[in-house]
Amino acid sequence: MNYLPLESLKNAWIFKHKSLPIADKDIAKIKPMSVERANIVWDTFISRQVDHPDFFKKGDWPSDNNNWSEQGKWEGLWDSSEEALPELIESHLDWDQNTVVYYCSSRDNVIETNWLTFQKCWKNFLFMDDGPILLGKKRQQAVQFTSNGNFKIGLKPSSN
Repeated sequence: MNYLPLESLKNAWIFKHKSLPIADKDIAKIKPMSVERANIVWDTFISRQVDHPDFFKKGDWPSDNNNWSEQGKWEGLWDSSEEALPELIESHLDWDQNTVVYYCSSRDNVIETNWLTFQKCWKNFLFMDDGPILLGKKRQQAVQFTSNGNFKIGLKPSSN
């Protein structure tokens, strides 16, 4: 089994928060991966060395500043009534709405959805803001979100 019921997430409340409601049809597209599947995605696309963004080290592509091109702030928009992601992220991730995306919070916590659903629900996802990386399946573009309200955009090396 590749996916778990959303309710099985320890922080499932982020997708049920009253101030940020999500339509049932979108909830159905938010699919937490089983630990086994999450480990494969993390090892393949993020790091074989560490299990959380706090511990990236030399050899992990996210720790190499050359892979990141620009940064910006997400927190102000998150706190506002604005629904769209920061423009820099939108322009960097010029993906089709059906692009499969992975929100990688840790080796054991990866959530799969599509780009359209992430765009609609990004504020819910960002309750988990301790360094997660957003990747698109078969895409090089990446975004990392940090708990200080910043994000950085870049490209994942093609060997990862």
